[in-house]
Formats: sequence, structure tokens, C-alpha cells
Amino acid sequence: MLGYYVRLAAISIRENAVMSLLMITAVAVGIGTCMTIVTVNYIMAKDPIPQKSEVLYAVQLDSWNPNDAFRDDGSPPDQLTYTDALALMDARSAFRQTAMVGTSLIVQPDDPDSKPFQASGRAAYADFFAMFDTPFLFGSGWDADADRRLEQVVVLSREMNDRLFGGENSVGENITLGSYDYRVVGVLDTWQPMPKFYDVTTGPFDKTEDVFVPFSLVASLQLPRNGNTNCWKPVDGDGYEAFLASECIWIQFWAELRNDAEKREYLAFLDNYVNDQKSLGRFARPLNNRVNDVNEWMDVMRVVDSNATMMLPVSIMFLTVCLLNTIGLLLAKFLGKAPEIALRRALGASKRALFVQYLVESGCIGVAGGVVGVVLTWLGLRGIEALFGDLVENLVQLDLVMVTAAVVLAIVSSMAAGLYPTWRACNIEPAAQLKSQ
Repeated sequence: MLGYYVRLAAISIRENAVMSLLMITAVAVGIGTCMTIVTVNYIMAKDPIPQKSEVLYAVQLDSWNPNDAFRDDGSPPDQLTYTDALALMDARSAFRQTAMVGTSLIVQPDDPDSKPFQASGRAAYADFFAMFDTPFLFGSGWDADADRRLEQVVVLSREMNDRLFGGENSVGENITLGSYDYRVVGVLDTWQPMPKFYDVTTGPFDKTEDVFVPFSLVASLQLPRNGNTNCWKPVDGDGYEAFLASECIWIQFWAELRNDAEKREYLAFLDNYVNDQKSLGRFARPLNNRVNDVNEWMDVMRVVDSNATMMLPVSIMFLTVCLLNTIGLLLAKFLGKAPEIALRRALGASKRALFVQYLVESGCIGVAGGVVGVVLTWLGLRGIEALFGDLVENLVQLDLVMVTAAVVLAIVSSMAAGLYPTWRACNIEPAAQLKSQ
């Protein structure tokens, strides 16, 4: 019977083409507007590493100004000092851990006709790749020995490998970054967690880095820093060594803790470490160490923009207005078929059969409106991209989940909008209509 009702709906839509087009347009505009905002919020708020988000923890130590909290809510700094990062790494109290910082390096191509260019980089420890489940196209990450021996090794992104080596397996090759040669040990496959949860201090929706090098090279090669650096007191002395020994925070730190017991033990370790530092005159603030898993960290760092959140109810209200217009149009269309409905009722058609028929017609309008709404959503996202440029490049991607959600929302909305008009149409008195004809 469903196929029969769909054929009847197609005939009805063709017979009232103008009114049907108005209804499809109303649904499409409402869906397009709503889904544009929903898509942005969805990408902002989704779990970037669902298979491990509950065991990866961002580490916070409150080494800040004793007279002024880092944030108004009293939460500790979102980054660590170099001194504390090294101490936590040396202790090896977590199953896996890594200190890391963004950097930038000048790539010197072997081709003399190619100009040097700047690449975004990340300095991290060997555990980085296993902790964050980075996919490899060729090779692998470096091992802990490479960290200890200050080996100049590098892992390339797939895009960087394509640019330098034409996509070939480059493991074992050398590339020049800045003034030093690095040996390629691995090439990542396409990897773009969204949000880029492991470092949201500068841009949670930035692209992943082009090159990855050992964190131990930061001090030995004095690598530049990309990201936020905050200091609550002046650096005591001049030069890079003085900066490394300062109370400036600029390093992200993550630990992998596989269960609640490991989490409790790690928090106890952090408390003991801070208490030891207090005896040395550091950490003058009250004990306030925290570890947050990936999704908690996204909340702490307010990854979901408040403006996008505010726009969500507005977009839903706009969709509601569009559906109210659709209800009015459906009501006018179905009541206009009163003589036809009365005749079918007189010939034996049940209320239930008529109800299902017109509800299917509402659903067909929803399908058409959903398809057009997907196109409008895509155009809306392109408009946001044109307005804000690279800042939102990774926020305006329409994936299969959102396409499906748009069509389903359109169908459900249009069928919900069709309930009252369909009910009114099915309750037309046949005798009164037939007498009037």
C-alpha cells in the first residue's frame, strides 16, 4: 500500500505544483538554516577520539601567581612550565605520557629550484603516536631511545610527504628543517581530529601539523614556539636557558590512564610532586591539581563557541516558523480536497486509509524539502567559510551523518506539520459535502 500512497502523493503534488513548491521551499529554507548551525555545533562538540577519550587526560598544575588565580573560576593554568613538564616525564607515573608544544620549522627542499617554506610542527615524546592512535601510511613514530639520545628524527604528515617526496615511501630519507638534517622515520596517513583536542590553546579547529619531532630537541636546538606563552612574573635572567627555568607556562601535557585506579594513583603522584615543590618555594597557591579526560577538557576550554550555541535555539525557532507556514499551506490544500475526500468516504474509504495517504504526502514533501535543504545547508556552510576564511575551514564540512540528519529532520518535521491538516481533512462530514455539490 505504501507504493500506492506514494503514487497518489506524486499525482497530488503535480496537480498543485505551485502550492507544493511553496511547501517544499518553506521546509527547505527551515532545514537549510537550522542544519547549517547544527552542523557547526556538531563538529565543535563531537568526540574527536571516541575509542580513547575516556582514558586520555589533560594535566593541570596550579603553578600560577599566589595572589591572583589563573581564571576567575579558580581553575589552574591550562599549560605547564618546562620544569614541571620534564619532571612529570622523568617520573613516568602514567601508562603513557607526553609533553608537547607547537613549533614551526623552515623546510629546505633538495630541489635547488624550489624555495624554502615554513611548516607547522609539533615537538612531542614517543608516546604521542600510540596515545592518540595516529594512523601511519609508512613507517612509525620514533621510540623512547630517540627521545633520550636527542636523535634528529621526524614524522611527516601525508600532505608534507606528498609535497616533498611525491607520495612515495620516504622512511629513511633525510630532510633539512631549519639548519639541521632530520631522518624520516614515519609518514602519517590522513589524520585530522576535530576538534584538535590535544592542543586547543590557539585554535581547536586548526589543521594538524606538517612535521613531528622529539620534544627533547626543543632545548638542545632552541626550537621556536607556536602557541600561547603566559608568565605571572618576569623571567629571572637572559637567554633561552633562563626562559626554560622560568615560571612561564607554554607546554601541553597529556597522560593515558587506563582505569580509575590509575587515575587516583596519578592524582596522588601529582599532589606529592607539588608538595615537594612547595618545600622549594614554588606552587604558593593551594593544592589544585586536575586531570580531565578529552570531553571534559573540551568543556573546560570552552571549545564550543558561545555565539554558535546561542544561534542554535534561534535556528530551531526559524525552522518552527517555516513549519507553521507549511501547516497553513497543507491545511488549505487538504481542505480544498473536501469533495474528493467526501466521495471516497461515501465509497467506503476509512478514515485510517485517508489519514495514512495524506500523511505519506506530507512525508514526500518532507523528502523533497530535505534534499533541497541539504543543498541550502551546503551553501550556508560555504557562506560561513567565505566570511571567516581559514578560521572555520574544518568547521564547515558536511558529512554523511549531517546529510542523513537533515533529510530525516525534514521528513519528521513535515509529517508532524501534516498531522493537524490531515486530521481535519479526515474528519470532513461526507453527507454535508455531497449535498453541497
